[in-house]
Amino acid sequence: MAKGLDRDILNLLRTGTVIPACPLAITKDRVFDEFTQRVLLHYYLEAKAGGIAVGVHTTQFNIRDAKHNLYERLLGVVHDEIISSNIQRPFIKIAGVCGETEQARKEAMTAEKIGYDMVLLSMGGLNSYTEYEILERTKRIADIMPVFGFYLQPNAGGRRFSYEFWKKFADIEGVLAIKTAPFNRYDTLDVLRAVCSSNRCEEISIYTGNDDNIVADLLTTYKFNINGHVIEKEICGGLLGHWAVWTSKAVELLEKIKKAKETGAGFEDLLRLGTQITDCNAAFFDVNNNFFGCIPGINEILARQGLLKGNWCLDEKEILGEGQMEEIDRVYMSYPELNDDKFIADNIEKWKEIVRVK
Repeated sequence: MAKGLDRDILNLLRTGTVIPACPLAITKDRVFDEFTQRVLLHYYLEAKAGGIAVGVHTTQFNIRDAKHNLYERLLGVVHDEIISSNIQRPFIKIAGVCGETEQARKEAMTAEKIGYDMVLLSMGGLNSYTEYEILERTKRIADIMPVFGFYLQPNAGGRRFSYEFWKKFADIEGVLAIKTAPFNRYDTLDVLRAVCSSNRCEEISIYTGNDDNIVADLLTTYKFNINGHVIEKEICGGLLGHWAVWTSKAVELLEKIKKAKETGAGFEDLLRLGTQITDCNAAFFDVNNNFFGCIPGINEILARQGLLKGNWCLDEKEILGEGQMEEIDRVYMSYPELNDDKFIADNIEKWKEIVRVK
């Protein structure tokens, strides 16, 4: 069995925090831009994110392709910058792991060697695997590192799983969190109910990955009657591609939600805000084109703020969708209070200087 999490990291995970899915910094020639990647990380650190997820969908899965061979290098660069920043608070380092069992095991061992805390275990691209085989794969990864499960939406390469699958998934020792991101209310409820049915309910933290429903997910206390007992569970934080941008405002948002749940006040305003955030997400993730431009959409926001040099992806065919730029312009104009452009403008030269003098 893999070693457990550091106590402070585990407490932060269970309390709930903001975990951005980390984008990839490249040049126009599609070459890894290490300097810009390091600067980008300082944005998340100073925005007070509680962690970072690297090597995930937002990072671009094809960092693993032989012609790029960026997986281990990128994980190393991000880890090095976190450690050298001498951050004086818990910060959860999560490595994305995907592929068939042996590939996933190798990636988990790489992440463990570098010094990551957990792996976000994707179940995408495994359509030939039965649910039983995916559960066995999960157990083998959990023997290496603590597992953050991942219910990935079908539009991004995921698949639908049964309630019984999630019940057995929650029972696996070493699963400490689940990111529920099917972009589907029914499937999200399956995960919550399954976890509440497990004897490990208290050991598993639920994070939203439903970028289309962030605020409502976080505001809700889920209640289920399990064998005559009412079991409650909350989605305590988010691990989100959406939170790769406007991150300082995301941190403020989560604090407002926690306060509203403590006091019982402010729910109406937060739900109204939630619809605005969903509207922004539709533009960022290119919903009008079935999520075609979801990664370049995130990159476009960061490029406008000077944190990336362009919205390019490793795959030159992965570009903004038709009309997506206009949609991003629209939400920028409609909700100026949601962006953190000023925060970045006030600090970006400092972050660059920190990286330069290393």
